[in-house]
Amino acid sequence: MSIAERLDGWGRGVRAPLLAALLALIAGLPGVLAVPPIDRDESRFAEASAQMLETGDFTTIRFQDQPRFKKPVGIYWLQAVAVAVASHVEDRRIWPYRLPSLAGAMLAAGACAWGAGAFLRPGLALLAGALMGGGFLLSTEAGIAATDAALCGVTTLMMAALARLYLAARAGSRPSRLGQALHKTLMWVALALSLLLKGPIGPMVFALTLLALAVLDRRSRWIAELGWGWGLIGVAAITLPWAMAITVTTDGAFWGQAVSGDLAPKLAGGQEGHAAPFGLHAALAPLLLFPASLLLPGAAAAGWRYRHEPAVRFALCWLVPSWLVFEAAPTKLIHYTLPLFGALIWLAVRALASPLGRLSAGLGGLLAGLTALALAAAGPFAMVSLGAPAAWPWAALTALMFTAAGAYGAVEIWRGGALMGVLGALALAIAAHGVMAAGLVPALRPLWLSERIARRLAADRADPRQGVIPGPVTVAGYAEPSLVFLLGTDTVLGDGAAAAQALAEGRPAIVEQREEPAFRAARKAGAVTAHPAGQVQGLDYSKGRSDILTIYLPSSANAASRSKG
Repeated sequence: MSIAERLDGWGRGVRAPLLAALLALIAGLPGVLAVPPIDRDESRFAEASAQMLETGDFTTIRFQDQPRFKKPVGIYWLQAVAVAVASHVEDRRIWPYRLPSLAGAMLAAGACAWGAGAFLRPGLALLAGALMGGGFLLSTEAGIAATDAALCGVTTLMMAALARLYLAARAGSRPSRLGQALHKTLMWVALALSLLLKGPIGPMVFALTLLALAVLDRRSRWIAELGWGWGLIGVAAITLPWAMAITVTTDGAFWGQAVSGDLAPKLAGGQEGHAAPFGLHAALAPLLLFPASLLLPGAAAAGWRYRHEPAVRFALCWLVPSWLVFEAAPTKLIHYTLPLFGALIWLAVRALASPLGRLSAGLGGLLAGLTALALAAAGPFAMVSLGAPAAWPWAALTALMFTAAGAYGAVEIWRGGALMGVLGALALAIAAHGVMAAGLVPALRPLWLSERIARRLAADRADPRQGVIPGPVTVAGYAEPSLVFLLGTDTVLGDGAAAAQALAEGRPAIVEQREEPAFRAARKAGAVTAHPAGQVQGLDYSKGRSDILTIYLPSSANAASRSKG
């Protein structure tokens, strides 16, 4: 039995979505469990979700005492539920907050396979879901407690359901009422969830796809039959209760800040230094989709050659208009195009349904090889740049495995074994990503200042939550959200004088070297006695600078620690 026939057997029925979701779980789980809290967005999301559980206020989003009026509430609710079910908010472990992202990646992979099953043989539908779930960017986002993997999941489900409705209408078939109702319900629910996760992105992709299809097909009757009446009522029922509650609670301030403080700056210029030229997303696509980059030239060729096929036309209408919007926007982050990756994967796997041309195979092998080398070089470069020699075994193993993935795929696709090349490259790439996430990244110790500080405090029994000395901890000159998340909501972010005052009150203080002169002056003026309990040095990557942080304990802390130790 050929590998294609075996894949068809594995991909029949619901097995394709389920196996694709399982593979996404395998690809994303190492990052969920091993990588320390990341600055800044992940830790802000996690801390705001933790505060919802601590306060019981599930309407207003806050980071400490500051309102966080940027994104809707969806991801915070999901994270709060995950923590309530799988952990305790007092533990301040990051992995439960990442579970919604992992589930989103699994949903994206399963939905990609399910949608592809409407126009591809079962084995290729399974491969589509596997490439989606095992892709470099999505498996990375699966381990980050933010909105992007979850948004990708619900958007891909929405578009897969829409694709099935579109293909049925183009074929003139009449699916069962139950089947049609299921597809429409999934589509509208996913649209509502996308609104709760990230506002306008899901509706934009949905609307631009419908508009492009209506223009190219010159027919729109099927669009009118999508159940707009009850569908929009359902969307309103899901989204409006929180929208009304946050409007009343904040007197409309949430919407003003979300639009003028977050959305408008992204459209007007490069928000927070993230400006980039048109074409950046296209240039990064081979890296972010790896190992599907093997098939990107074939996807481009298939998109043009089979553009009149309904499924290919749908994928192009899903992909091109929204991609152009993301390219035209001045602010660019690498995850912005993630909700469109399903369309690229569909085109890539459609290319495998027919023999790949030599040019597509050669270009795909070259593209994958170069991408693999770039990923292989990243680990050793980070190790050397950060001065983390202990990470060299992980860096070497990661480099070897990414290189093997690119080389195997390139050789096989050039020899005519495109399917085997993609499968082998996918298996090696997932293993390489797992080694990177579980081994290399945690071993780059200079990156993890906050975690090292929290561990040192706990080891010295100086974390106020241990009940040995009072809190909260005051931090001077280092204000990264990850430290607030790890040490607790009441952590004080201040200056050198505030750190000296904390010690005078018998509380711990952490002082960054740039605040040391002010700290010493305040200690001298107040006759505050304390002793340094340890020092942590590393890179504050959010600010791009090296920091040296000293942990100070009040003089009474040694005796208290001994008496309770």
